[in-house]
Amino acid sequence: MSKRDPCPVPEHSGSATGREAREAIRRGEWTSHTSGIAPNLVQGNVVILPESAAGDFLRYCQRNPKPCPLLAVSEPGAFTLDSLGRDIDIRRDVPQYRVWRRGELSAETTDIVDLWCDDWVTFVIGCSFSFEQALLDDGMSLRHVSENKNVAMYRTSIDTVPAGIFSGPMVVSMRPLRAADTIRAIQITSRFPNVHGAPVHIGDPALIGINDLAQPDYGDPVTVLADELPVFWACGVTPQAALLKARPDICITHAPGAMLITDLSNRRLASF
Repeated sequence: MSKRDPCPVPEHSGSATGREAREAIRRGEWTSHTSGIAPNLVQGNVVILPESAAGDFLRYCQRNPKPCPLLAVSEPGAFTLDSLGRDIDIRRDVPQYRVWRRGELSAETTDIVDLWCDDWVTFVIGCSFSFEQALLDDGMSLRHVSENKNVAMYRTSIDTVPAGIFSGPMVVSMRPLRAADTIRAIQITSRFPNVHGAPVHIGDPALIGINDLAQPDYGDPVTVLADELPVFWACGVTPQAALLKARPDICITHAPGAMLITDLSNRRLASF
């Protein structure tokens, strides 16, 4: 299974509105990671669960706001999310879904219309792609963007706070930065607590249980230069690790990096 499906970038994708981006996704024109697509708009990680498991998962997110900052929670059976975009259809608007059955990956698909059940609850969790635009606007270079890759993500030795059936390790995303840029990145991302906020670790990856930066658990490896520090942010893929451990009968997630694009401006998430 490839970690990232190659797919040509849609024309004018960098300036697309949320609705235009979602329509391209519905038409099957974009099935890959969404970094750089509609870059001024909030993107979200997606978890869809039966109502019987949704209460535990809601508490899990509330107890772990750093990796699991909630942007929206649907009513059972509702596939619209009006607070994020008036025309969103969560069954069709994610470039690539993963279907999990009792903790095992059952399928990858570009829509879940035929699978949809009336008791399913959708959770949308903040994504670091939102604060990336603030870093780029400040003049920083992000390696996975310049190398046209998905961001590198790693399971760590940092435990999350359990809730009901859900527990597991924190997943982090990594961006290599020079020391001066690292200081500025901390200042900038601290303004965005709804999309993971400031880094959780800087420097030696072994201190958080990562053995090899060249072997990410999700996404793509990127070059780390001799004068750069690996900087790690809490990541919205963390729930997928908890789902693998909890093994609910069924759940749906986005494929790592293939996010829901909303109509919200990234600037609206800044706390100051």
